[in-house]
Amino acid sequence: MDSYSLSHSRYKCQYHVVFIPKYRKRIMYGKLKADVREIIKRLCDYRNIEIIEGAVCADHVHLCLSIPPSEKVSDVIAYIKGKSALMIHDKYPEMVNGWSKSFWARGYYVATVGNITEEAVKEYIQHQKEESKREDTRR
Repeated sequence: MDSYSLSHSRYKCQYHVVFIPKYRKRIMYGKLKADVREIIKRLCDYRNIEIIEGAVCADHVHLCLSIPPSEKVSDVIAYIKGKSALMIHDKYPEMVNGWSKSFWARGYYVATVGNITEEAVKEYIQHQKEESKREDTRR
């Protein structure tokens, strides 16, 4: 589907988002990797945000998201990172430093999908996913 609609508007707002665990630690393997994927999917479903493409790599997460214009991109990313950090902490308390519940680093990368094609972003994310799988088999 090329565009989506709200009650009085049609839109196609897509963003390429990348964020990393604290200190860019290479920790997302096996069960944690699967849980991070499921948590992000569930959080996006709660807010009616479509994940067009996504990849959880050992030391970063790539997402191609369709976000309604009624939502601020920064609020959506803060929601995903904040809630997922709490959910990860509940399942894996040993992954978090000290008594802080932070899991993700403070910043993130975001770009609109427009100056390049959606296919190019999907292809890039698929490439990252394949690279991550190759790294997983080495461990």
